[in-house]
Amino acid sequence: MRSRDLARIALFAAIMVVLGFFPLIQLPGAFAPFTSQTLGVILAGSILGAKRGALAILLFDVLVFAGLPVLPGGRGGLSVIMGPTGGFVIAYPIGALVIGLLTERLWRYYNLPIALLINFLGGAIVLYVIGIPWMAAAAHIALGKAITTSVAFLPGDVVKTVVGSLAAVAVRKAYPMIPARA
Repeated sequence: MRSRDLARIALFAAIMVVLGFFPLIQLPGAFAPFTSQTLGVILAGSILGAKRGALAILLFDVLVFAGLPVLPGGRGGLSVIMGPTGGFVIAYPIGALVIGLLTERLWRYYNLPIALLINFLGGAIVLYVIGIPWMAAAAHIALGKAITTSVAFLPGDVVKTVVGSLAAVAVRKAYPMIPARA
């Protein structure tokens, strides 16, 4: 891996840390807070591609596992991972990987509608599929209740998907970093 790739990976891990400075919003009755860090997952996958994007978010996760206070509210460490929000944090690199793989595959045709679809799939659906069952198990609640409480996060995830997709399309036009794949 080239030093330029390492610098980009570190930069996007740092972007995730900065997004953690935004205050978390705890919705009433929800077991997980609303954060802006999902936007970082979307940006990493859609701008850096599968490998570098997933590595950037994985580096961020290593910081969380090490106990650094890089999650909103100054949280970090294994207690967060073992808690209701841990599944979402673990799902972050997988979401970036899915976004990156699909972006690479559809690079020739990449435009705003495709970006919106890919980024919502990887930045919301993948995170929900992993994070919601984890939340149900960690919070000792029924899966149905975990799904119901997570519906409140959909509007925010749609906004983050739109912002991330607009940024990804703009970067693609100005400074494409992802090679086209067949």
